[in-house]
Order: sequence, then C-alpha cells, then structure tokens
Amino acid sequence: MDLSIIIISWNVKEKLKENLAALLKSAGGLSYEIFVVDNASADETAEMVRHDFPEVKLIVNKKNLGFAKANNQALKQATGRYVLLLNPDMKVFPDTLSKMLNWLDANHQAAVAGCKLVNEHGEIIKQVRCFPTLADQLAIVLKLPHLFPEVLNNYLRNDFNYEKSAAVDSIRGGFFMIRREIIEKIGLLDERFFLWFEEVDYCQRVKRAGLEVWYTNSAKCLDYIGQSFKQLNRGVAQKYFRDSMLKYFKKWRPGCEYVVLKLAWPIGLLIAKLGDVMKIKSKTRT
Repeated sequence: MDLSIIIISWNVKEKLKENLAALLKSAGGLSYEIFVVDNASADETAEMVRHDFPEVKLIVNKKNLGFAKANNQALKQATGRYVLLLNPDMKVFPDTLSKMLNWLDANHQAAVAGCKLVNEHGEIIKQVRCFPTLADQLAIVLKLPHLFPEVLNNYLRNDFNYEKSAAVDSIRGGFFMIRREIIEKIGLLDERFFLWFEEVDYCQRVKRAGLEVWYTNSAKCLDYIGQSFKQLNRGVAQKYFRDSMLKYFKKWRPGCEYVVLKLAWPIGLLIAKLGDVMKIKSKTRT
C-alpha cells in the first residue's frame, strides 16, 4: 500500500468532514487507507464518519488520550509505505498526495517531510522551526516577543525561503509524512507528550539517528490552523504547552536548562495575568 493517512479528531466534525471528502477526491491512482481516531468528541464526529465515510477505519476513544497516544493507536495498524499524520482542520488539493509521494520517491534522503502550507487566502504559513533552545523558550515563557518580536527570528526561521525545498530541524505536525522504515527504526511517537512538542521530539529523534527532516515546496495543503486548539480553555492550553515544553527539555537538554525553565514558568504566568489586568483597565477607560 502506498499511503496510510492518520487523523486525530476532537470536536471538529465539519472540518473533518471537509477534510475526508477532499482526501477521497485526491487519492487518484494511489493505494491508501485512512484512519480517524476520535478522542471522545462530543459533537457526533464518530457517527458522521460511520455514516458518511464507511471506508474510513474508525477508532473511537472513550476519553481524550492526547495527540501522540491516539496517533500510535493507528500507527500500530497502518500498512502504507508512507504514513501521513494529518490534522483534521486541513484540506488537501487534488494533487497534494500524488505530488508529495512523487517527491519522496525521488528524494530518499528525506526520512520525514512536510509540504507547503497555505491559509484560506493562499498565504504561506511559516512552519519551519529550529530546535528549541533555552534562550528562545525562556523568551516565550516570559512574554518577551510582545515587546521584542525579533528575539525569535532565529527560532522561527524568519529568513527561510518557502519556495525551495530544504533540510530543516523541524516542521509543523499538521502535515507530517514519515517513511515506513523510519517508524520501524526509531519507533512510535513519545506518548509522554499529550499535546505540543510531540512532532519536535520526533524530528529530534530523526536527527539523532543520523537522518533528515525536509520541507518541500513541491506540494501544498490548506491549513485552517488550530480549530481543535481554539476550543481549549486558555489555562488548560497553557498547562499542556508548559508540561510538554518541560518534558522536551528534560529529555533533550541539559538539566540546568530544565530547572531554569521550570522556575521561569510561574513568573511567565504572573506576567500574563498582569497583562490581562492591564487590558481590562484599558478597555474600562475607553
């Protein structure tokens, strides 16, 4: 089989429906299978998939298991020579999958690859990142980019040319294609990451194995960006982000950096609360 497509869904029924319809139209001559792993959605997502897309392999969880663990449920069953981890709020174009597989077949150096992502207006979504360092993550925690946006220029690869294919540190997990033999070599996603940093961790593992992660402009996909994330309470989202960041640093960075970040988080949360208070006072005055 050419391709196994895995989608993790959580309360985004309409976007998922659009996604699946586009996938079925774009598969062309490819042999493929589609998995939807539903993380206890409350919007009748599972019922929609059963009724409208009976060819999809549906896994329904009784609770939200997180991104990594849910993906692993399907990865254990996937049989394609390539596996695509695809967010539910994405929409492939008619030639996205064929172009992506053609590029990968011709570029064996790419163990993991992502394509050009665009928003609804056709604008490029900047997705390439350097691996996290203490300096840039500390800046994020302490909200420094609000005052000095340039502090993240290197981490966000603001100089990256999205019109050329290139080897990179990490790519966005929304469209994340992996060769089957790579999964067999370095394993499944790390289930310690509930949400965020799981794709960065996987890219790090690829690099540590002496392999390459690539961005290619040879194919493109529409990304509606964070439809599931938008439903999270801000406090819950911050907790997931904080926990995953700290787990990543504990796993890959010197212990002293983990300690510094852990100590910085309460300060960052306090800064965020003060910022909210200032915004409320400003609105009251106007």
